[in-house]
Amino acid sequence: MRYSVLDLSPVPEGFEARDAMVNTVDLAQKAETAGYNRFWLAEHHNMPGIASAATSVVIGHVADHTKTIRVGAGGVMLPNHAPLAIAEQFGTLATIHGDRIDLGLGRAPGGDQAVYHALRRGMQGGDRFPEDVAELMGYLGDAPPNAPVKAHPGQGTHVPIWILGSSLYGAQLAAHFGLPYAFASHFAPDALEDAVAIYRRDFKPSAQLDKPYFMLAANVFAADTDAEGAYLRTSMQQAFVRLRTGRPGKLPRPVEDIDGEVGTQMRMAVDQALRITAVGSPDSVRAQLEGLIARYQPDELILTGQIHDHAARVKSFEIAADVLQGLNRRDAA
Repeated sequence: MRYSVLDLSPVPEGFEARDAMVNTVDLAQKAETAGYNRFWLAEHHNMPGIASAATSVVIGHVADHTKTIRVGAGGVMLPNHAPLAIAEQFGTLATIHGDRIDLGLGRAPGGDQAVYHALRRGMQGGDRFPEDVAELMGYLGDAPPNAPVKAHPGQGTHVPIWILGSSLYGAQLAAHFGLPYAFASHFAPDALEDAVAIYRRDFKPSAQLDKPYFMLAANVFAADTDAEGAYLRTSMQQAFVRLRTGRPGKLPRPVEDIDGEVGTQMRMAVDQALRITAVGSPDSVRAQLEGLIARYQPDELILTGQIHDHAARVKSFEIAADVLQGLNRRDAA
């Protein structure tokens, strides 16, 4: 089974966006060495703790500094953009870097209504996501000779398109278009089982894909011991509480007493939302990832982990890679 990285290019407390960019490139290079299949970045706006707002620019930067790992968007929030502009951006990336570029598409705005208006998209009424996906597919595919508009670069590059989602809507759309589907189970797992079942049941083969391909997202906080893994996890727990309470900021430093920091009730609510998570020692992470794989049978696993200390973050992904390589070797035996 393939395994990949979702990086939000986090900006930890005490650091700046430039530090996050340096860390992102370093993590991508280490992920490539560790055998990860993809390295995806996500579009978020007006969030001081995330440095990947200009997603296609960061993808190009990462691709420039790696050699073999696939690099892409997990994802671009298509309602924020004209499909032609995204086709040109990702067509350009594919023209430069060849068949290493992925384009995952999300339906959310990646910010609040103020962000949506600032992006000059707030004046558009209705939900045009399906039409925009179809239009984008046309720009990246083989256009008829009489097409009034073509993406240059873009046309004929066939950049692989994914649908991302956390609801039944995305599953239905991915199945309808015959596209691979990535579920945002790392922070919104409530509809996971139903969405995957619908996607697999209703999938229609397409020029891009002949059978369903499902990618499961999971958080990972791997360390030498269970206690250290739990300590590293407290940064993300705090960040999620702050986001939910309208106080987004840089990625907090870890704390020894998370309940004392955010309150037991809030911590339990956050842990429920972030329950698709593997945390602790290599043995603990192995057992938890093995359980997730057995339960959901993904074709690919994409891991993310908001860890304040960059060295600890790299080590977490390296431990997870060792665990998954071991599981693959066992299954192949």
